[in-house]
Amino acid sequence: MKRSRTAPFLLLPSLLLLLAACTAGPGEGDDPTGPAPSPRAPGERWQPRPGTAWQWQLSGKLDLSVKVPVYDVDGFTTTRAQVAKLKAAGRDVICYLSTGAWEDFRPDADAFPQELLGRSNGWKGERWLDIRRTDLLEPLMAARLDMCRDKGFDAVEPDNMDGYRNTTGFPLNADDQLRYNRLIARLAHDRGLAVGLKNDLDQIPQLVGDFDFAVNEQCAQYGECDKLAPFVAAGKAVFHVEYELGTERFCAASRRLGLSSLEKKYELGAWRRPC
Repeated sequence: MKRSRTAPFLLLPSLLLLLAACTAGPGEGDDPTGPAPSPRAPGERWQPRPGTAWQWQLSGKLDLSVKVPVYDVDGFTTTRAQVAKLKAAGRDVICYLSTGAWEDFRPDADAFPQELLGRSNGWKGERWLDIRRTDLLEPLMAARLDMCRDKGFDAVEPDNMDGYRNTTGFPLNADDQLRYNRLIARLAHDRGLAVGLKNDLDQIPQLVGDFDFAVNEQCAQYGECDKLAPFVAAGKAVFHVEYELGTERFCAASRRLGLSSLEKKYELGAWRRPC
């Protein structure tokens, strides 16, 4: 599921999928639609602009009613019909996938050879992948991206894209990560999907040209939001969340930097508090 350096280790992703969706309190549910999406020619890839409002929901009953132009939802559990309904309402829809870690609760879990599986990434049922083994991983990830395309998604959010900075059980280095992240970006683009760089702040200067937007967790809490400036400077959205800071602690800086910022709860249900 989503990543956070301070997230509790005992959350059960498979149970989170069964949680009832939360609802926002008065005045907290909807925010302005942000910049109007530019019309796209057939086959043209989506390019979200800085300041675009969004909703991120990975658990609970999917709330389709939030009045924002972008939804980021789980690629496996979100149905083709739900994607179609969002798109009919004028939303662009991002397909969340874990591309750097194995999840034992996914329907394709048995397709991953044991030699690819490293240490736990801190979430029950999840283990880091050996991203050096692109010979094995490329067809697996291509199949997942085919799923996103076939369900009608506009983009993909690939998670766990910074394994080289973690204790994975493999001797990964920065070059391994750059190579793998660019592979994921190419596979997405080959399918007409936009792709976001998830976290991996230190490699933004090398990767901003390969990705269409960024997704970040807790840059305000850790004093790292300035590192996302290259995406905004390139006219690319930065979709940002904080879990442990209230909006009064980060929204002024987010507006100054051009980030699309939300306060969310760790389970990433429907509840949201936008800037």
